[in-house]
Amino acid sequence: MSWKATMLILATVISVNVAQAITAAVQGTKRDAAVIQEARQTYSAAQAPDYKSGRAVEDIWKPAATPKGGVSWKVLESTGETTRKDAQGYIVSKPKFTPQVKALAGKRITVAGWMMPLSAGRTQKRFVLLGYPPGCPFHFHAAPNQFIDVYADTAFPTSETRVFTVSGVLELTGYDESGIFYRLRQARPG
Repeated sequence: MSWKATMLILATVISVNVAQAITAAVQGTKRDAAVIQEARQTYSAAQAPDYKSGRAVEDIWKPAATPKGGVSWKVLESTGETTRKDAQGYIVSKPKFTPQVKALAGKRITVAGWMMPLSAGRTQKRFVLLGYPPGCPFHFHAAPNQFIDVYADTAFPTSETRVFTVSGVLELTGYDESGIFYRLRQARPG
């Protein structure tokens, strides 16, 4: 068997294991931080091979760097979750904000992340700011404490590949079990 075939089989096995962990996390009655973290650790422990050299490639899926004077994703991810199943069997959740996060409510904060546009166009005034890079099929993306619903006063250029620094007034939401924990109002480039 060639090394290319071996690497392809290894990548497939890793993908199946990660998919099973993510499926278990989504289908289970608990979708809390511990279950999501377990799925992430499953992927992080099994590094994908580089198809050319056959060596393992380091997992580089990390949150956006904290801007100077800004709020880190580690702080925002400290928000816990209480989950239940609704009448249709869907998992719904409410946030359990930490005192550190509650202290940020109503204040102008700065945070960095990747844009997920919500409409077609060259600019966006409403978009989702992701704490982690978009597009990786092996990561459970994104938990409610890993993204922010952004309402911008100043339009941002549409780009899903660059990191944006955004400043806005933080609103703590999610008590209606919407699955959205954070919203930035009056947002502008930070």
